[in-house]
Amino acid sequence: MPPFSRVTVIGLGLIGSSIARGIRARMPDVCVTGYDASAEVRDTARAIDLCDTVADSAGASVAEADLVVLCVPVGAMGAAAAEIAGDLPAGAIVSDVGSCKQAVATALREALSEAVIVPAHPVAGTEQSGPESGFASLFHGRWCILTPPEGTDPAAIDRVADFWRRLGAEIEQMAPDHHDRVLAITSHLPHLIAYTIVGTASDLEEVTQSEVVKYSAGGFRDFTRIAASDPTMWRDVFLTNREAVLEMLQRFSEDLTALQRAIRWGKGDELFDLFTRTRAIRRGIVEQGQDDAKPDFGRTHE
Repeated sequence: MPPFSRVTVIGLGLIGSSIARGIRARMPDVCVTGYDASAEVRDTARAIDLCDTVADSAGASVAEADLVVLCVPVGAMGAAAAEIAGDLPAGAIVSDVGSCKQAVATALREALSEAVIVPAHPVAGTEQSGPESGFASLFHGRWCILTPPEGTDPAAIDRVADFWRRLGAEIEQMAPDHHDRVLAITSHLPHLIAYTIVGTASDLEEVTQSEVVKYSAGGFRDFTRIAASDPTMWRDVFLTNREAVLEMLQRFSEDLTALQRAIRWGKGDELFDLFTRTRAIRRGIVEQGQDDAKPDFGRTHE
């Protein structure tokens, strides 16, 4: 039997729509109710038959749920939780998919003081957004990190873990503050760097926009993919996880200064040692199944 019989997904973008599709593919007996604050998104979700039911209010969407998954930007988690507080059934578990956990856990607890809350973060995604961008296999072989507060009912944690395993994810459990520091370096800082590089290229007066696009090599092209991610989501991530991001950004700035010095003074051995270490990290990521080992990131060539 699946761990839940009635799941509500609030926020029907990439992650929310992928959860809905994953439930239908892997847990077909589970009833899925969806809700999004955007009427246009709700209409699209109905048109593509994303959920069994698409509600017109947040409260109505959770009225019969035994699991509610909040798939909204981290800056909107508190407001989304407050919107369902009066209609949430006793015993329902509330979770989320935000990539910042400490601040989100606090916001959820303040809005839902009596609810069972098991925060989660599926480490998966693409640069696409909207209800039509999701796909059922998004979480296959990816990590989902659970960050339950101390004292959370172990049975509730197990049910949420089982739910994500059925969607194809691997499960890890972390303290919220540790999660935020880990993700600051593995996800948040890389996105910040990508936004900066693409922004710098577009601002250079001596290089026109057309030349940046026309002569984009593989490295810049891949940065543009990351920099095309949802701006609202990433604005909220950086502001919500600001302390961990600033800590990692300071460390990165120091390392970048050292690299700049090595280039200026022709220290080829230092550059070679750094690039050798980074190749080893890439091999480790591929060996753990977190990326495609095929050449050129799995791109096909005619």
